[in-house]
Amino acid sequence: MTQHTLEARNISLGYGERTVIDGMELHVPENKITSIIGPNGCGKSTLLRAMSRLLKPISGEVLLDGTPLASRPSKELAKILGLLPQSPVAPEGIVVTDLVGRGRHPHQGMLGRWSPRDYEVVAKSLESTHATDLAERPVDELSGGQRQRVWIAMALAQETDILMLDEPTTYLDLANQLEILDLLTDLNQESNTTIVMVLHDINLAARYSDYLVGMKDGAIYCQGAPDEVVTPENMKEVFGIRCQVHPDPVSHTPLVMPVGRHHSER
Repeated sequence: MTQHTLEARNISLGYGERTVIDGMELHVPENKITSIIGPNGCGKSTLLRAMSRLLKPISGEVLLDGTPLASRPSKELAKILGLLPQSPVAPEGIVVTDLVGRGRHPHQGMLGRWSPRDYEVVAKSLESTHATDLAERPVDELSGGQRQRVWIAMALAQETDILMLDEPTTYLDLANQLEILDLLTDLNQESNTTIVMVLHDINLAARYSDYLVGMKDGAIYCQGAPDEVVTPENMKEVFGIRCQVHPDPVSHTPLVMPVGRHHSER
């Protein structure tokens, strides 16, 4: 994989007349796993959409290797940067293999013919996400968890140097959440893929990420290594919760222990 730089410079983002993010600066660490955390509605998905050119900034710009995303030809960009959005919608009646195969489009010629490499990558992507047995089933007949694994397989099949995922563990049970996050870690370590994802589970984000970005009210409140970001003070400010933070006995990363209204800290 080629190393790429991706950064947002003074970007403001919004929908219609509503501004969600105003003047944000963010540099994505190369070849690392970055997770964006924060409460609902703070702008996490909006930021990810802008960083992948699905949303045009009101002002400022997103730069890939020092050049604006807007200046990149779509097919060239799709070979470098992939996005799995939140709640994607599949064409009606499409079967799993065909959906995953759509991840190969940036690598195919004008006629879209499949090469031996395309078949190999699609098969490997299905196997990696434990979706091989779903290959011939219509996507709209799958459960939420099955569908999510298939969408992740499509993102993997795109073979990009930068992969962005908006809540990739949605609809998955704990075992499948860990399987997907382990898979993304393997992808990062074996191929040096830069991964940026939005995660709701703070403890999983801390365990699986090299870098965390904590957002609040459309701005970055804190960023850095997990042990720098996941502190009682930051969790109270970002999420409005009281908590204790202890070392995770398995991964030795920060582990958040929330304190509810009906419990007292001891």
